[in-house]
Amino acid sequence: MTIQTSICPRCGKPSEEGLCPECRAADVRLLTCEPYVTTIYCPVCESQKRGKTWSDLQMPREDLVTELAVSAVNIHEDAKDVRVTVRAEEIASNRTACTVEVEASLYGVPVRETCKTEIRWQRESCDRCSRISGGYYEGIVQVRATNRKINAYEREVAVNLAQQAEESLQQSGDRFSFISDLDDTKDGVDITVGTQHLGQEIARTITGALGGRFTTHPKLVGEKEGKALYRITYSLRLPFYQKGDVVVSHGNYFEVRDIDGHRLRVFDLTAGVARTLPEGEIERLLGNVREAESALVVFTQPGVVGLMDPKTYRTRELNMVSWTFPVEGEPIRVLRDEEQDRLVIVG
Repeated sequence: MTIQTSICPRCGKPSEEGLCPECRAADVRLLTCEPYVTTIYCPVCESQKRGKTWSDLQMPREDLVTELAVSAVNIHEDAKDVRVTVRAEEIASNRTACTVEVEASLYGVPVRETCKTEIRWQRESCDRCSRISGGYYEGIVQVRATNRKINAYEREVAVNLAQQAEESLQQSGDRFSFISDLDDTKDGVDITVGTQHLGQEIARTITGALGGRFTTHPKLVGEKEGKALYRITYSLRLPFYQKGDVVVSHGNYFEVRDIDGHRLRVFDLTAGVARTLPEGEIERLLGNVREAESALVVFTQPGVVGLMDPKTYRTRELNMVSWTFPVEGEPIRVLRDEEQDRLVIVG
């Protein structure tokens, strides 16, 4: 020890100035815990209220418990290299006891302390669920088809796209963009929505996927703070023909790829080329490629392919189409033309 070296007045160890690090650390309380922390959550959707704002819970309950327990802890500002461990125990349906252990470095001295706190879970219906339970809505998307009823495939696609639009908007923070009701009617599907933004998005997405167009029909339902309130009906009409339909025109077969008003963008199943076909030139509807059967390729010859009829198991000869490459022993997709008693290759 040099003459310039100080000693700790408490323990007598060498110290650069005043108390040594060990004695300083012993005088400091590493952490304190609030006796409890209260959190408000919605028992229906499990969203959480922070301050006056509700937000969708995007973390597992274990992580939320850890976050809430840590929020009840105050750690000394001089602590460095802090490591926190939380042990939780459910002591009641609305109470969770937590033990918080903190390891850190205080003035270069390793220290460890624990404290206890409690999480109190308070239930409250959130703003979104309150609207849903109260029957609040801002619009209805009515999905119908032109001169026919929508089929099971279109119903499934429409519902899936609506739910995807709902999820996308809610994940972006638009909590009130909810679907409060999905009603299957004899003619189609009615989708009741919480915001006009969601209604517009659902109508746009469904027509983009299935074709058709939609119109909006607002209805004045009241006034709030001097502002007119409207509910909007989104009247969506799917086209008579669907994507994937195989139609007959002038004795030839075409697959519908897109619909633009009364004109169809089609694929010529004989020539293997795309073209436009006026709706008025269509003679009849054969079916949809989703309904296609698998026929086994029995043989191939120049210009001819032999297929085993999946219904009669007899070999039928068809003209080879240039856009397909049938392989003997492999299946190929066909539609049946009952009127002409023939198989039509669709892919």
